[in-house]
Amino acid sequence: MAVRLPESPDAFSEAVWDDIRPYYEELVERPLDRGNVEEWLSDWSQLDSLLSEASALASFAYTCDTADPEREAAQLRLGSEIGPKAHHQRSLLQRRLVDLDYVRPGLETMVQRFANQSEIFREANVPLFAQLSKLVTEWSKVNGALTVDWNGDEKTPAQLLPYLESADRLERERAFKLRAQAYLLKRDVLVRLFDRMYDLRQEVAHNAGFANYRDFAHREKNRFDYTPDDCLRFHAAVEESVLPAVERILERRRRDMRLDRLRPWDTAVDPKGRPQLRPFATADELVSRSAAVLGHVDIDFRGYVNAMADAALLDLENRKAKAPGGYSSSLNFRRMPLIFMNAVGIDDDVRTMLHEAGHAFHTFETSHLALLFQRHPGAEMAEVASMSMELLSAPFIAAKDGGYYTEDEARRSRTELLEGIILFFPHCASVDAMQQWMYTNPEGRDPDARDQRWLELRRRFEGDRVDWSGLDQERIARWYQQPHFFGYPFYYIEYGIAQLGALQVWRNSRRDHKDAVRRYRSALALGATRRLPELFAAAGARLIFDAAGMRELVESVEEELARLEA
Repeated sequence: MAVRLPESPDAFSEAVWDDIRPYYEELVERPLDRGNVEEWLSDWSQLDSLLSEASALASFAYTCDTADPEREAAQLRLGSEIGPKAHHQRSLLQRRLVDLDYVRPGLETMVQRFANQSEIFREANVPLFAQLSKLVTEWSKVNGALTVDWNGDEKTPAQLLPYLESADRLERERAFKLRAQAYLLKRDVLVRLFDRMYDLRQEVAHNAGFANYRDFAHREKNRFDYTPDDCLRFHAAVEESVLPAVERILERRRRDMRLDRLRPWDTAVDPKGRPQLRPFATADELVSRSAAVLGHVDIDFRGYVNAMADAALLDLENRKAKAPGGYSSSLNFRRMPLIFMNAVGIDDDVRTMLHEAGHAFHTFETSHLALLFQRHPGAEMAEVASMSMELLSAPFIAAKDGGYYTEDEARRSRTELLEGIILFFPHCASVDAMQQWMYTNPEGRDPDARDQRWLELRRRFEGDRVDWSGLDQERIARWYQQPHFFGYPFYYIEYGIAQLGALQVWRNSRRDHKDAVRRYRSALALGATRRLPELFAAAGARLIFDAAGMRELVESVEEELARLEA
């Protein structure tokens, strides 16, 4: 007989592993055949939904205040002590289903993933994943504690971002250098953390029979539809098809600013000297204006934002002790999302909010799928959801639509969005190429060699339109600021793949907005019930790794930029 599951994730909020283990052991030991497999899958899905929601809420609480020892303890208990042991039990359950050779329509991708995860699982890696989780928690704490002195006020590095948009060039330079310095002063601490992470990840890979962590990570992320070599093709395509557009954008900026040369602190300010965009003053304004904008994309989206706000599942403003970055997490038991970000009142915050809203809507759109394992399609399609939302909502960000800006300001914001997309691809290629090099090259273990490799990659992918002379240390600081190297290894190429998918959704919307949104929602609603190429196709897109496909989309963006300028 099945063990009676708790009725709420609250039952696991203070649990230890011995409280949870019996539920998994019952599923491992329950007789299984084709007659009861659907009930067994349902019970497993419910158990994982309860535990994952408890873990997500603990992580959310901790990232909102990394200085709270009770929140840190809860995060460590659920993430480092319970999480890896639950992962072990899931591997046993996956193997049971694979051995049963059971599949039905809607479960094909799930079964393929289970077979893959079962194949690469090694019990020796369970304590290693626990150690990695503790290190990521420690890294979050270090980042959350970073502050700088700005004119006598204590500010976080994120709170310096508005000053990078200042009309005063000397103020921009000071903010840029001070922000980098915050990370450089902690370089030794960050290096020690990363070295320990690096060693553990390579050990995980070797235990699973892989030559390096790169190859393990590609399998662990269920990347069935592209390879590391495809990622290398992506890097080359960025050089060939995107870098020329990057140089055109930067040269136009230099001319508009009447500068002999651009410096790094000249790339965020308005090039025509107009006042900084101030889309909102408070987090409440950000919520209400975002709900209005997103409601113009599809009326259901307004309801989704309001539902999260009503459930207190939005923490949006930056403050001391808050972990960096932004994310959306799924609360799998109640089938609701939450959004975390670090808003400081700038245009980038609008894009972050709309981006994370796209992720959140993915959770809402897949909530009809019965099993947890059917809902999350993988990071590539998840990022199509978020990046498409930035583009689909762009026509509605003016105040007459209940948005953030005047008409002129809205054109500026849309221009910055599209230019930012082009400028993003070199950064994406840099991050992925850096990780590919680090984990496949013995020098990846050498902190100084890593810093030098980062400089080489930035020179390769960014061209020479921005003058970095005398700023090698500030340039190096950029990779220490990138959360994915520390907390989410090899989660970055997905952004590039997805951005190309999102540009195709956007291109479709320029022809027929309602149909593009309909196809977008239909693709999201498929969850993980189809392979990645099929999900892209449902949204009206295809996977692109080649220079020709990239060039075609870049040209569309440049055409729209010219129209906005005119």
